[in-house]
Amino acid sequence: MKKSDKERLKKIVSTWNSLKEQMGEHGITPEMLLQDEFSQWAVTTPLYNIGEQVYQLSGEWKQAHTEQPWNMVAGLRHRLVHDYDGINWSIIVEVLFQDMDPFVEGVKEILSAME
Repeated sequence: MKKSDKERLKKIVSTWNSLKEQMGEHGITPEMLLQDEFSQWAVTTPLYNIGEQVYQLSGEWKQAHTEQPWNMVAGLRHRLVHDYDGINWSIIVEVLFQDMDPFVEGVKEILSAME
């Protein structure tokens, strides 16, 4: 059964919340992500799961909410999955420590407007 856009948005929020919690519990810092392969592996799966949820959102939904960088998040997923050896970890650090909180806050605002 195909998930609804609302279910996908909720999954984005819950996955990000779990990732942030795990990063905090394990002390994952920007510096660690630049050097430590285990930390890199730990953040990769949740990030591409978020990207997959975004990728699977309906085109109509994305068009109705162009304030969000849907294509960038979905593109990150494709990059993580298909070009793992070519990942620029400085960009991933920026995404994790600067870009994801505002993105997910925007998703939360969209969800609350749906309630």
